[in-house]
Amino acid sequence: MRVALYYPWVYLTSGAERTILEMTGRSRHTWTILTNRFEPENTFPGFAERDVVTLPAVSVKRSFGTVAMAGLRLLRQRLPLDGYDALVVVCEGLGDFVVFNAPPIPIVNVCLTPLRIVFDPHYRGTYLRDRGWLAKAAVRLGTPLYRWLDRLAWRRYDYGFCISEEVRQRVLRGRLAPREKLEVAYVGLGVLPNHPSYRLDRYFLLPGRIMWTKNIELGIQAFRRFVASDEAHADFKLVVAGIVDTKSEPYLAKLKTLAAGDPRIEFRISPSDEQLRELYDRCYATLFTAFNEDWGIVPIEGMAFGKPTIATNRGGPRESVQHGVQGFLEEPEVAAFADRMAELASDPERVRGMSGAARERAALFTWDRMTGRVDDKLDELVEARRGAAIPDSSVASRS
Repeated sequence: MRVALYYPWVYLTSGAERTILEMTGRSRHTWTILTNRFEPENTFPGFAERDVVTLPAVSVKRSFGTVAMAGLRLLRQRLPLDGYDALVVVCEGLGDFVVFNAPPIPIVNVCLTPLRIVFDPHYRGTYLRDRGWLAKAAVRLGTPLYRWLDRLAWRRYDYGFCISEEVRQRVLRGRLAPREKLEVAYVGLGVLPNHPSYRLDRYFLLPGRIMWTKNIELGIQAFRRFVASDEAHADFKLVVAGIVDTKSEPYLAKLKTLAAGDPRIEFRISPSDEQLRELYDRCYATLFTAFNEDWGIVPIEGMAFGKPTIATNRGGPRESVQHGVQGFLEEPEVAAFADRMAELASDPERVRGMSGAARERAALFTWDRMTGRVDDKLDELVEARRGAAIPDSSVASRS
């Protein structure tokens, strides 16, 4: 079966690109990736082995004007789908619009999240907190129009896979699709251990994409409070590791200002998978501070290495982390994170005791399981569409 996959921007090493790479590489079908921006030098090297078709460019900037122009471009865009049996759209928002001009073939949504500023009140509230009246007015006026268009687009989908229950609930609350056309398909890990890890070097690891939605300032402030709370913790370090795209460079500068030159706070920008593997292998525990993550691969990656995580009690981590078993779920407050860091730092035996449960939990989330479900549903939808196109023989004989 030939399947086309559409995602507007393949240019980072983020969870979206990881999902596309793993899903197309593990599937039993033949895939072509369609995108409006492809930067092979900045994304995962594995895309060199994929069939990627680059369409007319769409800006990756996130100002209201550029987002509106991108939306209009995608509304008019007709994908080159001749000869394909099905279309899969990896969805974070605007990409939904390409279905309006799609031919009558089965269309499946792999939903990382519906557009967060419209369908996630936590995101919208945080984003608008320090914005001026113009930004707030643009969101207030644009939200109803976008909701209407997106609901129309979702009617074209034959089925939807949500990467977490958090995402599925956003879809349901937004009245984008009925419950019977949705299921949760958890994605797998990006970085896997080469061997069991038993090291507990004295640093906390805060990995993942460096952008404002990850709320990394919480981790920095909590770490500074933690090391100041007891002289016994003064030799601990914090390593912040992840990619930074152009629009997030001011945020990185803000974080470095917040770190105030503390030599115990280290930034590792654009680490390779091997470098991340070493960081996970040696760290004491991981931090995950995103204020309402869609899913969150980082806590599970840490657990795969046998490391407990301290995660925000919001969004996806509530589905992956069992409080007190593989780590802790805390309110996004500096004192709460600092206290848990101190608790773990003072009790390495408890950290080691969590390792087995962490590894067992991480093993539940695999790319093969997720890809298998998508493949099965594509087979089912394509077969049903082909069957509907063949007239019943008894009817044909009477005509």
